[in-house]
This record gives sequence, C-alpha cells and structure tokens, in this order.
Amino acid sequence: MRTHYCGELNSGHIDQEIELCGWVHRRRDHGGVIFLDLRDREGLSQIVFNPDHPEPFAIADSVRNEFVIKIAGKVRVRPEGSVNPDLPTGEIEVVGHKIEILNKSKTPPIQMDDEDVHEDIKLRYRYIDLRRPLMQKNLQLRSKIVKEMRAFLDNKGFLDIETPMLTKATPEGARDYLVPSRTQPGNFFALPQSPQLFKQLLMVSGMDRYYQIVRCFRDEDLRADRQPEFTQLDIETSFLNEDDITNIMEEMISLLFKNILNIELPSPFPCLSYKNAMDRFGSDRPDLRNPLELIDVGDLMKEVDFKVFSGPANMEDGRVAALNVPSGSSLTRKEIDDYTAFVSQYGAKGLAYIKVNDIESGLEGLQSPILKFLPDEVVSKIIERTKSANGDLIFFGADKTKIVNDSLGSLRNKLGHDLKLIKNEWAPVWVKDFPMFEYNEDEKRWESLHHPFTSPEVEDIESIKKDPKNTISRAYDLVMNGFELGGGSIRIHNAKMQKAVLELLGISSDEANEKFGFLLDALEYGCPPHGGIAFGLDRIVMLMAECDSIRDVIAFPKTQTASCLLTSAPASANDRQLKELGIKLSKIKK
Repeated sequence: MRTHYCGELNSGHIDQEIELCGWVHRRRDHGGVIFLDLRDREGLSQIVFNPDHPEPFAIADSVRNEFVIKIAGKVRVRPEGSVNPDLPTGEIEVVGHKIEILNKSKTPPIQMDDEDVHEDIKLRYRYIDLRRPLMQKNLQLRSKIVKEMRAFLDNKGFLDIETPMLTKATPEGARDYLVPSRTQPGNFFALPQSPQLFKQLLMVSGMDRYYQIVRCFRDEDLRADRQPEFTQLDIETSFLNEDDITNIMEEMISLLFKNILNIELPSPFPCLSYKNAMDRFGSDRPDLRNPLELIDVGDLMKEVDFKVFSGPANMEDGRVAALNVPSGSSLTRKEIDDYTAFVSQYGAKGLAYIKVNDIESGLEGLQSPILKFLPDEVVSKIIERTKSANGDLIFFGADKTKIVNDSLGSLRNKLGHDLKLIKNEWAPVWVKDFPMFEYNEDEKRWESLHHPFTSPEVEDIESIKKDPKNTISRAYDLVMNGFELGGGSIRIHNAKMQKAVLELLGISSDEANEKFGFLLDALEYGCPPHGGIAFGLDRIVMLMAECDSIRDVIAFPKTQTASCLLTSAPASANDRQLKELGIKLSKIKK
C-alpha cells in the first residue's frame, strides 16, 4: 500500500512519485493551502494539498487528527524559509495528488505532543499512548537491544532454549502466581519466578551454554522498576568459573552500549566486594557517578560520653558513619529537618550534623548541637578523617549497621541528585563476594541472600554449618548507575552440598524432596560445574532510553496495584469455570 515510510524521505527522494500511509499528526490550513503532518513509526512527513486539485483538497480539508490515510504525491524541496532543521524530513515536503481515508478516528483522549497526561489515561488507552513518538522510539530501542543480545550470544555458542511456563511452586523468593489445574482438581501450577531450576537441568543435560529471553512472574508489591510480569535475559553455562562468565557478560554489555548508543564503557568494569560497597556507599547497588561516600568513625566514638554515638560504636552489629557533603553548610535548618524526616523512613532515630564554617578558627568555626557532647580531639579527628573543607557539612548515622547503611546510603543518593553532584556518565560496576546467608530476625532463621542454589566459596560443609554468617558465596551482580542490571552465581553441583544448604535454611529433608527432588536426583547423575546470570531486560532498556520507569519501555504494563486498565484484568471468573476447576470462593472483605 506504500512505497516508503514517512520518516524515510529526504532530499535524495526529490522529484520521485511516492505513496505513504499513516496517521494524521496535525492538520493546518494556511491561506487556502492545507498541510498535513503524516506520521508512522519511522517519523513524520509534511504533505501539501493545493486547491487547484479540488477532489483531494476537499478530502484533506475533512480529515482530523489520528485519521488513518493513504496519500500519493511528488517529493519536492521545501520553499525557502520553511525548512525545519529539527526534523529528519525537514528539507522536503510531498505535494499530494491523491488521498484516501482508510479509517476515521474519534477525538483521542491523548494528544501526541502532550507530556502531562495522567498515567491512568495512558494505560487505559495504551494503544493510543504507544503512537506517541517517544513510545515508538522506546519500543524500537527495546527491539534493537534484544537483537544485539541474541546475535552476541548466538556467536558465542549459546543455544536459545525455552523452559516451561506452567511449573511448580517453590518455598523461596517472592509469592508465586498460582494456576489451578482442571485435570487434577485441588492441584496448582505456579508461573515461574525464573527458569532457575530448568536451566540448571539443561546443564546436567549437556547443553553447555543456554540463553532465553523469558517472561517471569512475581506476586509482589510494585515500584518504578518492578512489574508483576517482567522479561529477563536468562543465561547458564557449564565448565566456566565466575571470572569467565562475568568477562563474557561484560563484553556483551559493552558491545550493546557501543552498537546501540555509540557509548564506550570503561574496560574492564570496576569491581567491588560486597563489604566494600556497603562500607563506602551503604548499598550493594552503588551509583558510582555520585562522589559522596560513607566514612567509618566508630573507632573515634567508643570512649565518648555521648551514648547516641558510643552505644552503636560498641555494639557487635553497630555502626557510626559520617557523610561529608561539599558546600553542604548552605543547607537551611528546614532542609536539614527534611533530610532528618527522610532518613527516619529507614529506621534512623535522627540525623546529627556538623557545619564546617571556618576550619582555621578551630572549634569556633564549627556549628552543631552535638559539639558540646564530643571531646575536642575527637572532633578534630572527624574533620581530618572526612577531609572536610570550609563550607562543608558532615551528617552522621549511628545505630545498627543495617539501619545506618540503609539510611545514610539512601541519603547519599538523595543528596547526590538534590545538589546536582551526579556526573552525566555511565558507571558500571561488578559487586562480588556476597554473604551466602542473611539472618531473618522475625522468623529466627537463616535465608539465602540470593537463592539456595548458589555455591559457597568453601566446600567444607561443617565449616559452613558452624559459621553461616561469615560464609561467602560465589555470586556476582552487575550494577549500573545505582540499578542492578543482572545477578548470577556459580551453582551448587554436588547433591550432598545442596542438601546441606537446604537443611541450614530450615528446609527439611521431606520438604526438600517434595519441592526440589527432581533437582537433587539430577545432581546425582554427573552434573557438571556450572553457573549463570540473569539480566533484567526491562531495566536495561529503561536505563538506555533514559526513562524513569520501566512502564515506559513495556508495551502493556500493569499499574501499581498489578491491574491492567486496558483490559480490566484481573477479572472475576464465572461459576461454570470455577466449578470445572473445583474452586469455591469465600466472601472477600472489600
């Protein structure tokens, strides 16, 4: 029906007869001459209709925004003074000879150039929202990224293999989405949170290198970078160690940025241990574009009379840390109070500070309500250790280590953005040497920091059982600008070790056989050493498109309540369907 896309035309097409199809982006009547901006996924072209061709002119006069039309005409140079340098097709226009209305449109609830449309309206009329050039660009970028990933992995000998969508619920991770079985009443499938166990079984099967662009499902609370169904690039390999795997993945990400955005990422990517990341940034997802760092001062506070500091300094799991903010003394009392309220969300009981007005004046040049509680020599050592200068402000966190890391780490991020300290660049970093386990205080048991199939660094089962707190795993995460792009690990390939880890996690032998019996059996039949990684595709596209939410790079996303405004899903099932499934609903309180 067409010879070209609207956005393809340029000066090389001058004097050619062409045909275009698309949507009317805008209609303008200038002194008896009608201009139509015609739009398709590749861009926009200006079409001109003159009254000396009465029939097409009359039709052009009747069209409105978002009508679907077909035109035929001749490409010419735009008249002098009407060239649009901001438009790829801005040097030319098409003189229309024929026009056909393929379909009319009601007045759309979303205007293509309106960026302030309410999110609910965008999702309710998503098919119109997706017509906007920004959304077209984002989904085209997503397609290019997937194409690059596939080409790279195919070239490296990885096999694209599908794994089941209907599988079995597992006791670890987020809540599962359950699917009732009609043929086996009372039993349920679970939609996969990841293909983890199946890709390990593929390694047992001798497939050697596997990948899959796969949909995953987690019934958990949502946020800007999380959806109930999401897409990940899932990868598993045999006979490679963690350095081998991360080197291949680093090459893939670097090529992705080079080929798609023409950006050279640092080579090699920097690497941090988990402990180093937490000590310096309060997070295992550090944004290295932010120059602010946490500095330990607990050793200076152990002997002070100020219990707010000395208490945590002497606790086994306590921390006292400082955060020096360059030029931060210009912050007002209200701004400091706002930051105090901010850190309280993370459990901090307050936010002590020292304003450094004039170092040369000694203590007289400092301003803080806590100075009277600290010995002069301690204050001097704090100034020295934090490398504070005139005009700086030092914030303090003192509490359990987790609370200090969470609160000061989040404050670091907020200050970096508020004070415009973030450098305009890309900052990848590998984070490694994660703890194998973390203790759940509420349930009084150990949990896997990643998942229970991650291999420990040591192979001595007894030493792991004696000291789970200090057991290091062979896990690795790739972080970019404060977002975790992917995470993976070397897996346990020994049945005895796998059973021991499940037992340490409080999973009984019977439960382990019920949930993971097929994996435990497979490990007994010549399982090779193996490991892998999974990348959040939605998150990668969000970052590369420089969007604030993954909803802007997903064709049909859900809302914060995990509902689809377009289709009104989830919806109730009728009595016949429920009866076939053997399900009876109890009354639900609204």
